[in-house]
This record gives sequence, C-alpha cells and structure tokens, in this order.
Amino acid sequence: MEDAAIANVLSRRRAGLLLHPTSLPGRFGVGDLGHEAVAFLDWARSAGQGLWQVLPLHPTGPHDSPYGATSAFAGNPLLISPELLRDEGLLPDSALKDAGPVAAALGDFAQARRPKEKLFRASWEFSRSRAATLEALEAFRRAPEQAAWLADWSLFAALKEKLPGAWTAWPEPLSRRGPEALEAARRELAEEIAYQEYVQHLFFRQWQRLKAEANRRGVAVLGDLPIYVAHDSADVWARQDLFRLDSSGAPKLVAGVPPDAFSETGQLWGYPLYRWEEMEREGFSWWIARVRQALVLADAVRVDHFRGFAAGWSVSAGAEDAIHGEWLPGPGRRLFDALRRALGDVPLVAEDLGIITQDVRALLAALDLPGMRVLQFGFSEDDSEHLPHRYRKNVVVYTGTHDNDTARGWFAALAQDERRRALDYLGGDGTSIEWDLIRAAYRSVANTAIVPLQDVFGLGSEARMNTPGNAGGNWTWRARAADFTEERAGRLRRLAELTGRYG
Repeated sequence: MEDAAIANVLSRRRAGLLLHPTSLPGRFGVGDLGHEAVAFLDWARSAGQGLWQVLPLHPTGPHDSPYGATSAFAGNPLLISPELLRDEGLLPDSALKDAGPVAAALGDFAQARRPKEKLFRASWEFSRSRAATLEALEAFRRAPEQAAWLADWSLFAALKEKLPGAWTAWPEPLSRRGPEALEAARRELAEEIAYQEYVQHLFFRQWQRLKAEANRRGVAVLGDLPIYVAHDSADVWARQDLFRLDSSGAPKLVAGVPPDAFSETGQLWGYPLYRWEEMEREGFSWWIARVRQALVLADAVRVDHFRGFAAGWSVSAGAEDAIHGEWLPGPGRRLFDALRRALGDVPLVAEDLGIITQDVRALLAALDLPGMRVLQFGFSEDDSEHLPHRYRKNVVVYTGTHDNDTARGWFAALAQDERRRALDYLGGDGTSIEWDLIRAAYRSVANTAIVPLQDVFGLGSEARMNTPGNAGGNWTWRARAADFTEERAGRLRRLAELTGRYG
C-alpha cells in the first residue's frame, strides 16, 4: 500500500474484518502468522475488504487475554509459524514432522505452547551458528525500534524461565532491580537472553512480512493498544516508578470500570494505575515509545478504553469487585499533544464506549479522533447514538466487537421490546440478522465499517470471543477453513461495491 493510502486509512470509505490471528485455522492449536494468514488475506481481498483489525499482538498472561499482556512492546511467540521457519531454512523439516499436529477446534493455548516452544528452541540451536542468522539478529537488536524495550523484556523472560511466580516474588535485589543483581543475571542468563531475543526477532520478521502482504493487497492493518498493562509484566517491573505501587512492588490501586451493561458488579481488571505526573515529567516518553512501536505493527491503532485518558476508575487493590471506586484524572490532551509533537498526526481510533461523560466527549472532539459505534448497542432506546442515522463520517461502526456476543447470539437473547425495535429499524424478519446488521453498517455514512468474521459466517454464541467480567473460557474461537467460501466473499464484495466501500 502506498504511503498516501496508509495516511488516509481512516478518512476514506472502507470495509474491514475483525479477526485475531489466533482465530485462524492451522495445525498447532492456535492460529499463527503462516500460510493460513496469507490465505485469509486473499479471501478478504476477494471480499472487497480494505482493513484487517486485530487484537493486541503481545505475549499473554495466565488467562491468555491479549489485553493482559506481559509486555506492551514484545510480540507473542505463539503467533510465530513453525512452518514458515521450515520454509526459511531456520528449522529442519524433521523437527516439524516430529512435532505432529495439535488438534484443536478451539484455541488451546496450553497445548499449543509446549510444542511451539520446543520448535523455537530447535530453531535456535539449528540456526545460531549461521553467520546470516547472527547478522540478522544483531541488526534486530541494534534497531532503534527495539531500544525502548528489548533488553528489559529479554531479561524478564529469561528470569521467568528460572524463577517461579510473579516478579514481586523474586529475590528483592532482582525484584527491585538492583544494578549489581541485574548485571549478574545478565551474565548468568546470557544464553537464555539471546534465545529470547531470537524469538522476538522471529516474531517481528514474520509479522512485518505478513503486514507487507496485507498492504500489497490493498488491506491496511488496524492494531489495538490497551490503555493499561498487566502488573506481572516486563513494563511494570522495568519502570516501577511510573506505576502506583507500594513498597513491595504490589499495586496500591487497580483499574476497572464501575457497574455497566456488561456487569452489575463492574469489571475489575486488576491492572496497576499509572503515575501520570511522573510520565508527564519525562515528557510522556514511555507512551511515545509505546505508540511508536504500535505503529510498527499496524497502519492505524485503536486505543482501548479511551475514556481512561480523561479519568480512570480506581479501585483499592484487594477489592472483590469494582462497585466501589473513584474516578481519578488522566493526562487528557497533554499526552496526545506530546504524541503528535514526537510522532506527527498519528492515525488513532478512540474506543469511546461505556460510561462516557462530558469530559471524555470534549477530549475526543478536541483531538478530532474517530470514535466507535456498535449496532448491537442501538436498540435499547429510540434514536440511539449507535444507530446509523445519528452517525457522522468520522466514526468506525461495528456490528459487534470482541466483547459482544455474535449477531445471532445477541439477537436470540434480546428482550421482546429490543427485538421489535431492531426489526422495525433494520427491516428484516430476523432470520438473517447478521446480514441485516452488516447491511446497515455498510450503508451508513461512517467512513469505516468493521464486522467480526463470526458475523460474516453466521455463527451463534458458541463463537463468542470474550465475555467481559469472566476471566476464563475466552479468546478460544477459531475459524474453519471450510467457512471461507466464495459465496460469502462475493456477498460481502457486492455490498462493498454498492455502498462505496470497495477498494
């Protein structure tokens, strides 16, 4: 894709699909960046799609949520394709044959992790003595994109292999980052650190190639940047001064949202809150590095929980739910002004869902960022702002997001008055509710219309990606190769042509 087209990703009419790479088909238990990903891009392009939205691509924590990553900068090793390593001569074919398939209709992260880790270590042993591999790895290490994070991440990941538990359970000289302890660890774990750097090199090598394949087909990538990071992460361990922690390194206050439509007790995320005043004192350099890295991965970036930049819901650490808390001020426009000074006019989408107060609306208006509208939210009242007749061009419309049920699952669970309102507005009889919603999104004036792939496939609640407030059982849906039919691609393409979204 030409630079001019990338700059206009969010300002021209475009249709897109929401699909995380882990949901792709494949033989290793979760989808990856290999041949199936390229096949998806071919199918998406044949369907007239110009945008691919992914969830965060970083290493995940205990519940495998892409929004609870152990690094805000590193790539998720589970997304590396062993088959591409074999094709590139970085893994012997015999190692791949010995691994065998990991049969999993749903994403099985635990089952996928073990054989992939074995294959990545086999690749390192197979390739580490080759001059070309070492030269490429050294170039990756020295690239300015890695300066803000690679050394801390590779040491953190190496220590995680050696020491049990969260970083707060490590010996105090390491948990509190004593210089002598860190230097000793780097010497002792030099081999493991080199391996962890190699794995990151593989991830970024494969992702950049896949992104280039998307751009070459005229498909832009919309990334996702969570506002918070997990406590047991390289980021919090490396920069404890930037987070609200106690003397032991544990969070004093944690993030969440108060009771809302998703949960009567709110959502208690447990992520530590930022010390915004410290970040501002440094010119928001940590955030600048983070957004710069996000733009290495994507052509535009959705900023999750945008309202937290105006004010974030703060709950005492140890609370059982998020009912009782308070709104603490965020950095507001000062952060985004710093980003623009450092990075220029950054292509961002603001996730402005949930409890949106006037200060959030004012910030969004001042920054002139596109917000989000979700059709599933539009039928609880007449004349909802989530209905197409209320849109302006500078919004992104979804039939549903990764936090919603599928269109069919949502419609089946609707109360009678909402169901009636949906049918009256959309004009259908409900038998193809997913296509009624897709058609409404495509017809709207919104520049960007994005549809979860599950809705294109007409799937029910069994294909839901995430249920907010539930820690387990999420992120496991996977597409079947047989579902990528020419008929579905043709139907999407024709609708994109009719509504000016093709190309």
